[in-house]
Amino acid sequence: MSNKTSFLPMVIIGVLFFIFGFVTWLNGSLIPFLKVICDLNEFEALFVTFVFYISYTVMALPMSYVIEKIGYKNSMALGLAIMAVGSLLFIPAAQSASFTLFLIALFALGSGLTILQTASNPYIVCIGPIESAAMRISIMGLINKGAGVIAPLLFTAFILSGIGSLEDLTAHSKEELASKLVVPYIVMALLLSSLIILVKFSKLPELEFEKDEADEQKSIFAFPRVVLGASALFFYVGIEVMAGDTIGLYGQHLGLTNVTALTSYVMSFMVIGYALGVALIPKYLSQERALIGSALFGILFLLGVVLSSQSHGISEVLWGWSGIRTLPNTVTFVALLGFANALVWPTIWPLALEGLGKRTAQASALLIMAIAGGAILPLIFGKISHISGDMQSTYLLGMISYLFILLYAIKWHKIKSWNEL
Repeated sequence: MSNKTSFLPMVIIGVLFFIFGFVTWLNGSLIPFLKVICDLNEFEALFVTFVFYISYTVMALPMSYVIEKIGYKNSMALGLAIMAVGSLLFIPAAQSASFTLFLIALFALGSGLTILQTASNPYIVCIGPIESAAMRISIMGLINKGAGVIAPLLFTAFILSGIGSLEDLTAHSKEELASKLVVPYIVMALLLSSLIILVKFSKLPELEFEKDEADEQKSIFAFPRVVLGASALFFYVGIEVMAGDTIGLYGQHLGLTNVTALTSYVMSFMVIGYALGVALIPKYLSQERALIGSALFGILFLLGVVLSSQSHGISEVLWGWSGIRTLPNTVTFVALLGFANALVWPTIWPLALEGLGKRTAQASALLIMAIAGGAILPLIFGKISHISGDMQSTYLLGMISYLFILLYAIKWHKIKSWNEL
């Protein structure tokens, strides 16, 4: 598409990416809240991330067939409808203060997001030149993570109004605390329903691909860059969620206050990373080099998490201008992982999808299934942390993620057959 014809799709998809970010990064605030009202330990609390992200693995492949059947535009509207239903399920969950019902509601939200992500990510890749796809996805990332900054702050301001802080929750009944979730999720359901109308009646063009009979006869697993790209995304989403959704638990572990807002720090650094991606890719920085840099920064910051103290040296430098000196160094390095993670998603997608044509929907489904990393790796993190009692050292688990991403960036995205591996 030309710049003129791609403007409207970019605006509409941008709205959807804001919804992705808002709904997804509410979990970082929801986890310590549900930990209190449902009497959970760290391992049990991280089932919030497990159920939410495992829905992508369960639903992605079926949703790819739905997309092939009804098209990308109608699939986006369907995804919003499923999310609206998931939001409404929070009402009986809150009224009963049942962790099981909360998990069912989260699975429904994740299922709706699955079809939205499966349809919208390849849409952004394919509406312009492939070499600038990472730049377009970075724009979406700015919107997505901007919502991630706002969501925890709104959650903290609204849910904790009249309570004080997370540490004061025990002074209130579980039913009273859980009931505070009803109104926000009703509002979310109404907003999602209105977006269905926007997508359904917009002039959003349908994606069309040229046929390649030879490639259509191949299994999607015959494309190493797709399979290895999905594996890299598995590890990426795992470390992204570990940073964004465990920073609140880590802050709680260290005795910090207002920990439901800590996810905003991670998202703020991601916004900075996405802004650099928009400015630098592809004119000054190739997609491959951006991915290599992301992996190296991730390794550096993880070492900072594990090796730094719980004092405020670097934290005072980073936050001092705003009067914020509450974050220990080790927590600040967790937040900095957001910067390292920002350009991984935008760069892997175009590297994995290039030239797939009609197989794009299936390849997209495989990449979306990799979001299960956000279900599995944080849960492993929670288990190790619970057993060892040393949450700080447990962040070393993320090294596996960045090393795999680095290998994909250097070599694996280039191979065309498994014999080259």
